[in-house]
Amino acid sequence: MQRFANPTKFMSLADAILPWMIALAASLFAVGLYLAFFVAPADYQQGETVRIMFIHVPSAWLAMMGYSLIALSSIGSLIWRHPLADVAAKAALPIGASFTLLALVTGALWGKPMWGAYWVWDARLTSVLILFLLYIGLIALWQAIEDPSRAGRVAAILAIVGFVNVPIIKFSVDWWNTLHQGASVIRLDGPSIHPSILIPLLVMTAAFTTLYFVLVLIAMKTEILRRRVSALQSARAGGAQASAVAAE
Repeated sequence: MQRFANPTKFMSLADAILPWMIALAASLFAVGLYLAFFVAPADYQQGETVRIMFIHVPSAWLAMMGYSLIALSSIGSLIWRHPLADVAAKAALPIGASFTLLALVTGALWGKPMWGAYWVWDARLTSVLILFLLYIGLIALWQAIEDPSRAGRVAAILAIVGFVNVPIIKFSVDWWNTLHQGASVIRLDGPSIHPSILIPLLVMTAAFTTLYFVLVLIAMKTEILRRRVSALQSARAGGAQASAVAAE
C-alpha cells in the first residue's frame, strides 16, 4: 500500500474505485430504506418512531469511527510523516462533523417521544456533543493557521488528545447511570434486537459507511487538487517576484 502514498497514484486509485463504491452505496441504500420503512415492524412501545433508529444508529457509529480514523491519520502524520495522512484527516473533518450533527438531531427527535424532552444532560448525549465540538474546533484550527504544515501538526495533536472522548462515548452507558440504552448489537451474548429490525439496521449501517468513504475519497481528491493549485500559485508568484528583482 506504500506506493499509493504518492498523491498521483492515490488519485488514480480513487478514480478507479469511486464509481463502484457509489454504485454499492446506492444499492445498499435502496435495499436498506425498503427494509427499514416497509419491512421492519413498528416497535410495540415506540411505535413508528423506532424507524429513526435506522438513521440515528449509523450516524452515531460514523461519528465515532470517523474521529477514530482522523486520530489514526494524525498519528501517521506526526510519526511517519505520511504524505496523505493530514490530507485524510482534514478531508474527513466536515464529513464526520455532519454525521455527528445528524446523530444529535435524530437522537433529539427520537428522545422527545421516549423521554419527554429533546435534550437531557445524559452522559452519552453530552459526550457526543463534546465530540461535535471537537470536530468544529479542528475545522476552525485548520482555517485559522495559514501554514498547512503547522496547521496539520497542531490539529494532529489536538485530534489525538481528543480521541480520549471516543471510549467515553462508547462506555458511558456502562460507567454512569444514563437514560440512553446500552449496547444492543455488539454484545458478548449476541444482539438483543430481533432479526426483523437487526437486518435492516445492519444494511443501513453498511450503506452509511460506504457513503462515508465515498465522501472522504472525494474530499481527499479535492484537497489534493487544492494544494496543487496553491503550490502553482505560490511558484508563479515567486517566479514573478524573482523576475522583478532581476529586472531592477
